[in-house]
Amino acid sequence: MLKGINPLLNAEVLGALRAMGHGDDLIIADTNFPADSIARQTSLGKLLRIDNTTSAEVAAAVLSVYPLDTFVDDAAARMEIVGNPDEIPPVQHEVQAKVDAAEGKSWPLLPIERHAFYERAKKAYCVIQTGERRFYGCFAFRKGVVPPDAE
Repeated sequence: MLKGINPLLNAEVLGALRAMGHGDDLIIADTNFPADSIARQTSLGKLLRIDNTTSAEVAAAVLSVYPLDTFVDDAAARMEIVGNPDEIPPVQHEVQAKVDAAEGKSWPLLPIERHAFYERAKKAYCVIQTGERRFYGCFAFRKGVVPPDAE
């Protein structure tokens, strides 16, 4: 256990988050996402897991140490519902609240069509699969920068 670090962030996840650079994508996926096959195509090349958790819990843990990219419009994204792209299910509302809380302002999740989301995920740095069983609990977060300390 480390002081000040969310205990959901295991050593493998922390190592991956630390290794990522500005502009790298992180995917948080639900249990139905083809996480293992897609993770093999990412920069990291293997699947990371945080089991027995929801997408919102994992998003909150990750965003406690992970800056979002302020230079792009798609730094925070969600998978659209097939056939109903404007619907936002409860799991996505919960993650939206975690993003807004972490950033201290409203930061709308950009909707991405399902197959386009899969393509973005294949180009990501890594995939973290959660224990989220609700459908469409899949999100992409692009890493930003940590500014220097004010002098």
